Amino acid sequence: MQTTLDPERQKQAKDYARIRRRFWIVDTVFSTLYALAWLFFGWSITIRERLVAISSNEWLLVPLYIAIFAGVYAVLNLPLSYYSGFVLPHRFGQSNQSLKDWIIDQLKGIAIGLPLGLVMLELFYLALRITGDAWWLWVAGGLLLFNVILSNLAPVLIMPLFNKYVPLGEEHKELQDRLLDLARRANTQVKGVFKFDMSKRTNAANAALTGIGNTRRIILGDTLINEFTLDEIETVLAHELGHHIHKDIPFLIVSGTLLTALGLFISSLALNYAVTFFSFTSVADVAAFPALSLTLGAYGLLTQPLENALSRWREEMADDYALSSTGKREAFASAFTRLANQNLGEVDPEKWVVFMFYSHPPLGERIAKARQTPSA
Repeated sequence: MQTTLDPERQKQAKDYARIRRRFWIVDTVFSTLYALAWLFFGWSITIRERLVAISSNEWLLVPLYIAIFAGVYAVLNLPLSYYSGFVLPHRFGQSNQSLKDWIIDQLKGIAIGLPLGLVMLELFYLALRITGDAWWLWVAGGLLLFNVILSNLAPVLIMPLFNKYVPLGEEHKELQDRLLDLARRANTQVKGVFKFDMSKRTNAANAALTGIGNTRRIILGDTLINEFTLDEIETVLAHELGHHIHKDIPFLIVSGTLLTALGLFISSLALNYAVTFFSFTSVADVAAFPALSLTLGAYGLLTQPLENALSRWREEMADDYALSSTGKREAFASAFTRLANQNLGEVDPEKWVVFMFYSHPPLGERIAKARQTPSA
């Protein structure tokens, strides 16, 4: 029996997507105005001067300034973060988390992000101080190295802090054998197939091929295992293996680094202008941080459609691989129909929405492609 789209769920999906876009706009406008206020009201230089009076040590000055700048923003933005991150997903039945668990997740994120962010900021300002006009090139190279290391370590060091990962075992032996066979046919070495407790946070379903090198593994949300057929799960995983076949992780890391390098170069020019306009002491003056964040934010908005287009291209290639390697076009269509129903995925978003926000082809296009593809 063919899985069909639920009209009521699609109505909810459209409402959910529209509200999230509005929150994105509000958040973007608020963060922009916040940074502009620090610059034009002179708060940035005032805070830096008061901190210098306490200590002129650059290694201490940077984290203290950023803590104030980011801390005030986080407090002001807390109502929006709470509503968009907790209330809204519950309103649309996409979250199972209690408020306590949601708060714990936020604290975990801070506990992980703060040390990493601090190290990156210190190295960033070190580059500003000692590498002259070439700082943007050094920072781009550092980000490339960081992304490679994080891609390798995240599955074993970071992800287990948020979810419990267990091998599929005998209970799901047939599924495990199918997926490992798919991986072998794709010439992909994996450490195993793992299930994680996605249902403790959401009703949505997902699967992924995570890690690189010796940490690569197949992970499946328990929501996917419980709600999808074996054939459907196989096609979803074949899509993920398609990314490995086409070397999408290194491709996206390199292309992202090149775009970031260009953005940092443009930011270096803007920062030189800001130093003169706002009377900062140098490009390494931490008081210029709001100007840097504004420039990078504006650049990110401009390049977001390009990055999304590159991602959609690679996702289409992965879909093609899944359809050709499994030959299970109806199972593929059924899987993505279930994902639309279960994850409140909008199947037919407006073209401008796809252009601006979608890193994957719309679900409706992917389902139609599967049903139009000849059987293998």
